[in-house]
Amino acid sequence: MAEDLVLDTAIRDWVLIPLSVVMVLIGVLRYFVSKLMRSSQTPDAKIVKEGQVILRARNLRAAANFIPSKAFRARKIYFCNEENGLLFVPKGQAQNPQAQMFSDPNMAMDMMKKNLSMIIPQTLTFAWVNFFFSGFVAAKIPFPLTQRFRSMLQNGIDLSTVDVSYVSSRSWYFLNLFGLRGFFSLILGEENAVDDTQRMMQMGGGGFGFDPSKSLGAEKDNLDITQHEWALPNFEQRAEAVLRKIVS
Repeated sequence: MAEDLVLDTAIRDWVLIPLSVVMVLIGVLRYFVSKLMRSSQTPDAKIVKEGQVILRARNLRAAANFIPSKAFRARKIYFCNEENGLLFVPKGQAQNPQAQMFSDPNMAMDMMKKNLSMIIPQTLTFAWVNFFFSGFVAAKIPFPLTQRFRSMLQNGIDLSTVDVSYVSSRSWYFLNLFGLRGFFSLILGEENAVDDTQRMMQMGGGGFGFDPSKSLGAEKDNLDITQHEWALPNFEQRAEAVLRKIVS
């Protein structure tokens, strides 16, 4: 049987609240530091042009049924022609995003700055939490949980008799690390919210460069398989059916 614990109010005042306040302050500080370290770069005209081409192709697929068949075929050839189509990328011109990043020192420097702005503060904060607050039971979740959550919520506490809903101080640190995005979006703005999960994915390869040739090729394949069915001639019948259904 899991035992119920009575948490001391001193743990709330000297462990739970300080941990939460420090995590918020570090997140705000990291945002302003990364903003100061961010270098202003002029966007590449080729990448911007290819992005606009992809948007135009997506708009064509979305509104394909609202233009005549002849107009759709002409636009489809304009985008997907194997000789000079806007979405066609020859095999020899495909760029490796990793090689492009390493060839551009500014891009590599920005990547290093972003990683350092996350690694250094979190390493120091985790060392501080592990040294001063290790072993504390800091809080209790107000609803029951299964045993699968024990390793996530009770990191640093080796007591199998304690109920799963109790949260250790080390686990509270990780919950704040990955769960404060909503709060940062309120105080910093939605686009400026600090998202550690996204940054870790970028470090693992998720943001390791952008390959426009793959996006162009994927959009070309999607446009090739798009079937055209002009919807305008049937609008009167559809409107009549809707009105009959409403009246009846």
